[in-house]
Parts: sequence; structure tokens; C-alpha cells
Amino acid sequence: MSAPPLRIEPLSRPPDTTVVVPGSKSLTVRAVLAAALADGTSRIEGALRADDTEAVVDAVRRLGVEVREEADGEELHVVGAGVGDGGQLPRGRADLDVRQSGATARMLLPVLGLGPGPYRLDGADQLRARPMGPGLDALRQLGVRVHEEGPPGHLPVVIDGGPAEGGTVRVPGDVSSQFLSGLLLAGPCLRRGVAVELTTELVSAPYVEMTRAVLRAFGVPVAPGALRLEPARLRATRYRVEPDASAASYFFAAAAITGGRVRVEGLGTASLQGDLRFVDVLERMGATVRRGEGWTEVVGPPVLHGVEVDMGELSDTAPTLAATAVFADSPTRVTGVGFIRAKESDRIGAVVEELRRCGIEADEEPDGFVVRPGPPRPARVRTYDDHRMAMSFALLGLRVPGIEIDDPGCVAKTFPGYFAALDRLRLRAAPGDGR
Repeated sequence: MSAPPLRIEPLSRPPDTTVVVPGSKSLTVRAVLAAALADGTSRIEGALRADDTEAVVDAVRRLGVEVREEADGEELHVVGAGVGDGGQLPRGRADLDVRQSGATARMLLPVLGLGPGPYRLDGADQLRARPMGPGLDALRQLGVRVHEEGPPGHLPVVIDGGPAEGGTVRVPGDVSSQFLSGLLLAGPCLRRGVAVELTTELVSAPYVEMTRAVLRAFGVPVAPGALRLEPARLRATRYRVEPDASAASYFFAAAAITGGRVRVEGLGTASLQGDLRFVDVLERMGATVRRGEGWTEVVGPPVLHGVEVDMGELSDTAPTLAATAVFADSPTRVTGVGFIRAKESDRIGAVVEELRRCGIEADEEPDGFVVRPGPPRPARVRTYDDHRMAMSFALLGLRVPGIEIDDPGCVAKTFPGYFAALDRLRLRAAPGDGR
């Protein structure tokens, strides 16, 4: 049963505070999979504790990998299976439910090619609707048998006939970069390695570079931009997960739309995450952005300006920008994100529909949307069981009364404490009245 709607109370004054956000989902999933394949016991610090990351931990456990949780789940000790040099996954049969985690499903698919199977991979109805075809086709190219139990290219699937030998794999890059990331994570453990040929332009390229950085942390020599990996053994390591840049975007946006100041520690010029470039967009809109090696701070301007921006490499923050754009002085056009229609919700259609529900003029375009700013009216926002819809549209309620978020519990997917963190913006307020 979903939680009752949550009314967001406007801030009485602009925030003036430092915000703590949880660990990166993307880095946690990658680090858990890399640690599961490595030799020895890895220590993953600052791990995100949320539904998506619980899904990947449960999956590797079901494959025979020991994972111990410390510090309330934010530190994971992963006893790697030592897959490599002809090794294979420790458990040859498993039934895996990855819930709603598309990242886990897509990056796990090539990893399942490292064992004999059969492995049955499934998830929630929402995940069953999301495309998995490129990952399944990649497994077939590696010589692994794949059987879809429902519509082709979708979960649930049964995978067996491994372990794969490796070789050349051709995959599209315009559906999701997660398929490529999964191949890179599994590639060093294949006896012949892997060489990936992209058949279309790659979307969300910074996420793939993040995968390469994780592999380097686990001892695999991989150059930036490399699409070929030779056989290598992953080595256990102590890995520190950065705070989540996508989660931080909501608090940076809160500063921008209220004229306040918000700093996030742990995310700075040394960050691996492309989504931190969201602050560059806010800067173009008139916000002041200050950066250090280990922190980033946004100060909202007297007036926000609309922008036209390609969000293809930071697409998870496109809904955040949509909410921010409501309070600008001119329209904002987002391009390059046609592929986000196949996320947890149609994040173009859903964003436009909910903006209109709030009295904001907005239009869908083939690869994005246009937001024409204006005063929002009270509304109950539908979230489509999509955590980013809930978190983004809650920002409207910081400025105007009457905004309610339907099914607020959906944020547990990546940020269970989101609304409590949003409320903490009220604890240390700047003097003076809010705008």
C-alpha cells in the first residue's frame, strides 16, 4: 500500500546550510559488482542504503558471494568470488529479483554470463516494462543462452550455458549506457576479454567513465574511453563511495529557486559523477557556484533566467531542471534526453503532464521538453512510482503553498530520507524574508 500524499510546506526564509546526501547509487552498484568478482575481501565505505542498492547486494549474495553490512549498512565487506583466469561464479543456479533497479539488472546481465546457470532474473512490473534487449543480445553474442519468459527484450529471463569465453560484442549506445558498463565490469573476467563495438551514439557517457574509474580502483588497467578489456583479475580494495550527485541536485536547485545558500560536502572538482555538472546549468541561469576539491556550494540569484541545454549526459537531473525552470524569467528548453521516456516513468511526458497539473505551461518535444515559467497553483502531483518525479516536484512546494506529493514513499528507491533532508533546509535559515 502506498503512503498517503505529503504536503510540502513552503520555506519561511531562504536556506543557509550544509546538506549531507547519501552515497552515490551508481557508484555503490558498480563497486558491489566489482568487489563480488574480485580476489579477497573489499571494504566499501559510504555505500548508499536504499532499495536499489539492497537489490544488488541481495543478488550477489544469491550468487554465492558473502556480503557483511557494518555501520547501519553504509559500510559493506564483500568477500569476492575471485572470478577470472577461467574461474566462474560460485553458485551455478539462482533466482534473482532485482526489484525496480534497472542499473542492477542491466549491469548484472553480463556478470551472469560468468557462470553456468541457469539464472532467472526478474524484477517489479515497472522494471519488466523497461528495455533489456541490448543486454540480452550481448549475452547471445557471447555464446550464452537466453530465454525470455515474456515479451522479447524484457524481464523475466533465464540465462544459462556459460561461462562465456568473451570476444567482440556489438551493442547500441542510445538505449542506456548501463549495458556497456555491465560488459566492462564483466569483461576482465572473460577468458578472452571483451571488445565492445558501439552501433549508435553513446548516451550518458560520464556513467561509463565512472565504470572505468571503479575498475581502476579494483586494479584493472583500463584507459579513459577504452572499449576493449584484456583478461585481468580484479583485486580487493578499500573503496570510498562519493555522495550522490543526482540526489544533491535537488538541494542545489532549492538554493537556486529560493535565493538561499546550500553547500554539499564530499562533492567537488575531484568528483567522478557527471551529474554534478547540473550546477553548471544553474550557473548559466544566474546562480553563483563555488567549488572546492571536496565540496560544492550554490547561492541563488535575485532572478533566474531560462536556458536551452542538452541534458543528454546528465539526464537524471532533467526533472530537477524542469522544477527549477518554473521560477525563471524566461522559458527553458531541455534537449538530448529522448531516451528518458524509458526510465522508471516517461520522464518527458510525466514531467510535462505534472507541470500542467500545477498550472505551468509546458510542451513535449521529440528529445526533451519546454517549460514556460509562471506561478504554480496548488496541486497533488502524481509520481508514477518514480523517485525522481517525487523529489523534483517537491521543490515547487518550497516556494508555493498547496503542493502535495502523491506516493512519497517511492523515494525509498534511492533516497529514503529525502523528505527529512528537505525539511532540514529550515534549520539554519538566512536572516530576512523568503522570496
